[in-house]
Formats: sequence, C-alpha cells, structure tokens
Amino acid sequence: MNGSVNWRDVPKPTAAELAAARAKTIPDVIAPGLSVLFCGINPGLYSAATGHHFARPGNRFWPALHQSGFTPRLLHPSEQDELLNYGLGVTNIVPRATARADELTRDELRAGARTLTALVARYAPAVVAVVGISAYRTAFDRPKATIGEQEERIAGARLWVLPNPSGLNAHYQAPALAAAFRELRATVGA
Repeated sequence: MNGSVNWRDVPKPTAAELAAARAKTIPDVIAPGLSVLFCGINPGLYSAATGHHFARPGNRFWPALHQSGFTPRLLHPSEQDELLNYGLGVTNIVPRATARADELTRDELRAGARTLTALVARYAPAVVAVVGISAYRTAFDRPKATIGEQEERIAGARLWVLPNPSGLNAHYQAPALAAAFRELRATVGA
C-alpha cells in the first residue's frame, strides 16, 4: 500500500476468525543483507488472523519503529512488506500462533532459536533484534541477559534484545520503548 493507511478503516478479525487462527503461521518479511531483522516471540491470534506481524491494536511495534526513525511514517501492519524498502525485516522465534506467549514451551523456544540461527545464516542480516527479553533468555539459555546489545552473535550477526512491544508490557511505556529502538537505530546507523 502506498501512503498512510487509516487504521480505523481496516476490518478487525471476528471472534471466529481469531479462534481459527490458533497454530497458524505468518510468512517472514525477509530478504538477504537486511540492516535489522526484528524477531518477535510468536504471532498472537490477531496477527495470525490478519496475516500481519504485530497486528493487534495496542501493540507498539509499528509506532516504536516510526518514533525511533526506522521508518519515515507510521506503517500499518498490512504494509509490513514496505519494511524491506528500509532494510528491515521481521520473523518470529516460534512460528505458531497462540493467544499468549506463555503457552509456548521451553523446548519450542529453544527449537525456535536453532531455526532462527539457520535463518540468519541463510539471509545474513547485520543485526538480529529479538523483541522480548523473557523469550530471549529462555530460547538462547541466557537467564541473565539484559536489554540492549548482547556480547554473543547469532550466525555472524550482531544481536540485540529489545523490550516486548505488546501493550501488555507495563514495564516499558511508549517513550521508553521508542528510546530502546532509537538506541538500536543509532548503533546500526540505519
């Protein structure tokens, strides 16, 4: 889509569509050589029902991207493919949709880390930014990890951990979330 999408004009999934979205997956938005590959925990039901990453109203991923300067305007989730124009992409640690991230098992998260590592080896982004500290700690067996750049790399890519942009994450309000994204942007020079 060109131009700005009016978020109020985009139809919302019905209760039946949300229920049917359980265990669905969403295709990655990815290309070789990206500046940053953002990696969510897993799709929520709303995202799976719409087919768009971070689609639930109240999720602050798209505003944080814009407020941090990664995108020149606020993109609607339906415009996710435009991320590629800015050298950005998006994937998930675990591909299957759930109502809540805590429905994922430790084994699923760890398997997802191995799959993500293979994906990064294949596409070679400069930076992988995992959004969700708790999921990162479990998936990569790094219980003491903190927000920000990590010492280790993933398949040669620099590794960052950002706060979860879910509206349910009360630890990070919108300005603090945008600041964390802005720090990543400043560091990678995007």
